[in-house]
Amino acid sequence: MYDIRRLSMLVMIIDCGSVTAAAKTLGYTVSALSQQLQRLELEVGQPLVRRQPRGVVATEAGALLAGHARYVLRRMRAAESELDELSGLRRGRVSVGTFPTVGTTLMPMAISRFRREYPDVRLEVHSARFDELVSSLQENSIGISLLWDYEWNRIDEPDLSLTPLLEDPTVLVVSEDHRLGRTRHVNMSMLRHEDWIVRKSGHPVAEVLERSCRGAGFTPKIAFEANDYQEALAMVSVGLGVALAPQTAVVSARPGVRIVSLGQEAPSRRIVIAHRSDRVRPPGEHAMHQILVDVAREHLLADRPS
Repeated sequence: MYDIRRLSMLVMIIDCGSVTAAAKTLGYTVSALSQQLQRLELEVGQPLVRRQPRGVVATEAGALLAGHARYVLRRMRAAESELDELSGLRRGRVSVGTFPTVGTTLMPMAISRFRREYPDVRLEVHSARFDELVSSLQENSIGISLLWDYEWNRIDEPDLSLTPLLEDPTVLVVSEDHRLGRTRHVNMSMLRHEDWIVRKSGHPVAEVLERSCRGAGFTPKIAFEANDYQEALAMVSVGLGVALAPQTAVVSARPGVRIVSLGQEAPSRRIVIAHRSDRVRPPGEHAMHQILVDVAREHLLADRPS
């Protein structure tokens, strides 16, 4: 494999018709350029130019190699141009992972901003459960993803780098005609006699309920196990019971329910951006990462009491 820099020098020498003119164009001394030409001739094993009284002309081998060199140099310039476009976010693709409960809050705002700022970059968004998102990151089928965890079960994936975005508080959801429907804040101890709607056993919010009730000194009476938050909210709306949910899961709550703050009475979940730490990340991923950070910061400011 020949040195691309020396091939470029050969093309310039042949095009200029002399080592002196090529050296002046390239900013080399005549001696330095002559040495590089000699090294290339040694690598090829035959002369590449023939010296004449007024300059040089290409030998048959020199003309052949210069022809191939021109093609290589054109392809390299094209590659540099395309890389510049990727670097300048004028083309490319970004693949992002998300999960349903932020699909109505942070992610739509981030998508809108990314498309507005980088319209020529293709954005692919994949929504999945936690384990699927982690597998997709590890398999490199997505570049970055939103993930979540709780303090007793932190994400423990050594190959993932995590950027904390925000703490997503746990809130109480009640029907609009519930005795607490017009209350802004409650304590868990006020809920010991309630019937509870909860996600199926094994879902993290079920453990949130168990820990919160245990901390308040009682065991929750389960009225219904829901398959998803929409089903849970539907059952709350008809008065079958009350429920706990992450705040981002109920921002767009259905009619007939009220959201009540629990403050620090129930554990919050942490939302993070994750990416593989061993990857060189393309510019588009860095841009989406920063947009997610900015959107999360704005979300926190919007939720802060005035």
